[in-house]
Amino acid sequence: MAAAAKQALKFGAGIKELRLHMCQKSAASQGARDFVEKHYVDLKLANPKFPVLVRECSGIQPRAWARFGFGREASVDLSGKSADEVYVAIAKLEQS
Repeated sequence: MAAAAKQALKFGAGIKELRLHMCQKSAASQGARDFVEKHYVDLKLANPKFPVLVRECSGIQPRAWARFGFGREASVDLSGKSADEVYVAIAKLEQS
């Protein structure tokens, strides 16, 4: 997984938006916060016009949401995942 995390995700035309929901303090959201800290800049450099939204709300379970064409959405639970596991989960979500 570490090798995969070294290369920024490049999103295709099918996905329109990525939203990351996480708590600012909870242990369950630690991996999501680490992912943003380590990979957000590279993700935006690889996808400069692509909307990546980071939403923080106290006490929520971390989740990644992908919006596709025609309003279709898919999500994945990020609870307790490491930053590299969040990377892999987002990559799989983008392919769904």
